[in-house]
Formats: sequence, structure tokens, C-alpha cells
Amino acid sequence: MPLTTDDEIRDLLTSTRTIALVGASDRPERASNGVMAALQAHGYRVIPVNPQITGEHIHGEFVFRDLSQLGDPIDMVDIFRNSAAAGDVVDEAIAAGAKAVWMQLGVVNEAAAARAEAAGLEVVMDRCPKIEIARLGIAPVRKA
Repeated sequence: MPLTTDDEIRDLLTSTRTIALVGASDRPERASNGVMAALQAHGYRVIPVNPQITGEHIHGEFVFRDLSQLGDPIDMVDIFRNSAAAGDVVDEAIAAGAKAVWMQLGVVNEAAAARAEAAGLEVVMDRCPKIEIARLGIAPVRKA
């Protein structure tokens, strides 16, 4: 079952340090751009993933083509893709060894969530971490 309670979501957000943001945009007017900046400001390392702008930089971070390119461990994959495309991203997250997948507002893929949970990942659907951090009053992440 996807995480739904405040305590479950708080635990995930306070244990997370590194987030891969799939669907990151270099355009400031896009929600993914603002969410990435907010998560960075809160102390998370956010690694942007977008095959259309691979090699560029967003908010000081190199943009990767896909999750298989990342050399660092990923705590959470934040999915800014539509519900149908989220399935492939979840499969990549499982293969990359992520600990959790977070599907953004409006993104729901029950089959992908079931695959992630079967592989031992925590799952959140149809929520935004930026909103949840503010709503739950989560303190900024302390660097390791």
C-alpha cells in the first residue's frame, strides 16, 4: 500500500537525502523547476533527469539522461511524468536501487506502485514533496 499517513510521509521525507527528479525542466515557469529549487533549498541533493536536456545544468546540477546513468545512491525518485509514463520510471528506479518512488500530483499508476512495493520500495502517489514538507513542518535536511 502506498504511504498515506502523515507519519509515513514524514518518515520518508526525513530519512531522504538524495532525490532524482525525473522530468526536471530548465524552464523556470515549470512546476518541476520550482519543486527542484525548493527541495534543494530545504537541504536535499536533487539530481535532475531529462533525456531532452542531458548534459545541461539545472540549479547547479548536471542533467542525466536516465536513472541508470547515476553513480550515486538514490533515496527517492520524484516522478514529474504522466501516469502512463510513470511505469517505466518506476522500473528504472527499481533497477537503480532507489529506496522510494514519489509520483507527483495527478500521477497515479497502481500497477507500477505494486511493482515498486514488491521490490521493497516505498511509494507515494498523487502528492508533492514540496507541499508535504510545508504542510508537515519538516525541518531542513542536515548534510551528512
